Amino acid sequence: METMSQEQLITYQSALDDIRQMIINGRNTAYQAVSTAQVMTYWNIGKRIVEQEQHGADRAEYGSQLLAQLAGELTAEFGAGFSERQLRYFRQFYMCFPDPEIWNACVPNLSWTHFRSLLRVSDEAARIWYLREAAAESWSARTLDRNISTQFYHRLLTAPEKETVIAEMKDKTASFPKSQFELIKSPVIAEFLGFRADTTYLESDLESAILSHILRQRTFIQMDKQEKSEEKLYLGKL
Repeated sequence: METMSQEQLITYQSALDDIRQMIINGRNTAYQAVSTAQVMTYWNIGKRIVEQEQHGADRAEYGSQLLAQLAGELTAEFGAGFSERQLRYFRQFYMCFPDPEIWNACVPNLSWTHFRSLLRVSDEAARIWYLREAAAESWSARTLDRNISTQFYHRLLTAPEKETVIAEMKDKTASFPKSQFELIKSPVIAEFLGFRADTTYLESDLESAILSHILRQRTFIQMDKQEKSEEKLYLGKL
């Protein structure tokens, strides 16, 4: 390759920087789409479990048997991400956030790890506050977990000088930056996409799985829109 002139080097570097940013933005969009789908799937699973439990005569005993049986079937097919313990988390997720309008708008900025930390908060007002604050401030999962553990909400509520409490929190969590690739490093995301814990897979394998997942989601959405359009057309002819 011939030596570039100073002007060519500048335009080349500009093009390289633009392409790098496009790749980063594209990856972040893909990872976020999978994370959102994961949270929605777990909430729906929790809802379905609660609905099924309500059909049992002795709900406590039936619920325990149901989770154990479901876990056995699901882990055999989909991996450890659907163990009995995980199913309990899904059920608790639905029971803590039964109204999707409360948390749906926050999903783009939060992962399943965030929501699992929120399940530890028994005070509903505090739980909703942490939910909205974590989404608004783009807290990492580690930052949220620390703030819950240190009772940040209650300390802030009673503090005469709230700015001091906020400043301390930001200082303590400054070393917890949200990585652009936090999701791809998460074994929870990998397992949700079908990678077993005992499987060796490359980053490129995970990226391919993410893209395939997004394409399937888009196909389902397009099919759903087409079916609704055809239904409207049919009803219009009646």
